[in-house]
Amino acid sequence: MSGVDAMLEKRYIDENKLYVTGGSGGEILTAWIIGKTNRFRAAVVVKPVINWYSFVLYADGPAFFSKYWFGEYPWENPDHFLSRSPISLVGNVETPTMLVTGEEDYRTPIAETEQFYAALKLRQVRTAMVRIPEASHGIADRPSNLIAKAVFILEWFGNFP
Repeated sequence: MSGVDAMLEKRYIDENKLYVTGGSGGEILTAWIIGKTNRFRAAVVVKPVINWYSFVLYADGPAFFSKYWFGEYPWENPDHFLSRSPISLVGNVETPTMLVTGEEDYRTPIAETEQFYAALKLRQVRTAMVRIPEASHGIADRPSNLIAKAVFILEWFGNFP
């Protein structure tokens, strides 16, 4: 946020037209950001980890993630996992948010996206979910998916001029 503030101070960007997006690690930050601030007109969260507890148990490397990223299993210290999960901040989210994930993404499984989407719907936050058929974590590996992803993001942001 300090980088955004610095750009605003220099008048390089319009504070009334801020948008945020990120994929994979950047999506964790995007989902976290919109749980901490409402300064963005819209957000796109691509390939998210929303809940570290569930992620560790069904992503493609549960033994690796629990041992090397957390040093413990989720049930040993659930608060440790939840306190780092964007789902813990969903009660603060007001930013219109689109979620994009490949249906065959085993690194950040589609259920992560579905959790956040369901929570935003329950809170009546404007949201959309895009499921990319036959796409893995590398959505852009197929040129048509790369184009579709860019079009979806631009169209979503275009709804919030």
